[in-house]
Amino acid sequence: MIEAVIFDLDGTLIQLPIDYEKLFQRFRKIIKVSNLHPLADTVSKLDDKKRKEVFEVWDKAELAALAKMAINDEGIEIYKRFQQKPKALVTMQGKALVKAALERLELSFNAIFTREDSLSRVEQLKNAAQKLGTRIQNVLFVGNTENDFLAAKKVNCQFLRVE
Repeated sequence: MIEAVIFDLDGTLIQLPIDYEKLFQRFRKIIKVSNLHPLADTVSKLDDKKRKEVFEVWDKAELAALAKMAINDEGIEIYKRFQQKPKALVTMQGKALVKAALERLELSFNAIFTREDSLSRVEQLKNAAQKLGTRIQNVLFVGNTENDFLAAKKVNCQFLRVE
């Protein structure tokens, strides 16, 4: 039984046209490493000063892409289908972008977890389920990537992939 729904943002509810290769080049200069992958792990190991610098560059790239944001109709239809259920948003986007995008889309969530809260999708899912007051097994996670699927599998929640 689905008691609550957790959504990913980019690729699921919206399409954000960020030039990640260019962004990663900037990250490499800041961090002074050639291999950033996996990015979340690399950034999570940075000291606070470097992480803040990376997040500022990331925020600027996201906010610049906001003007060209596209809506993912399939994701929005799923959001509408579960309108009456408690909902959370988990994303590797930053708080500034999330706030602006949700205002534009007129979407609301009972809980929101961004990269500033955790760079681990597994932790984001656990925290969201806890905040929604439901057991993770009764949560449907709506995402678009293989990593989303693997995180859902790891925490033992239901998963629905959006194309």
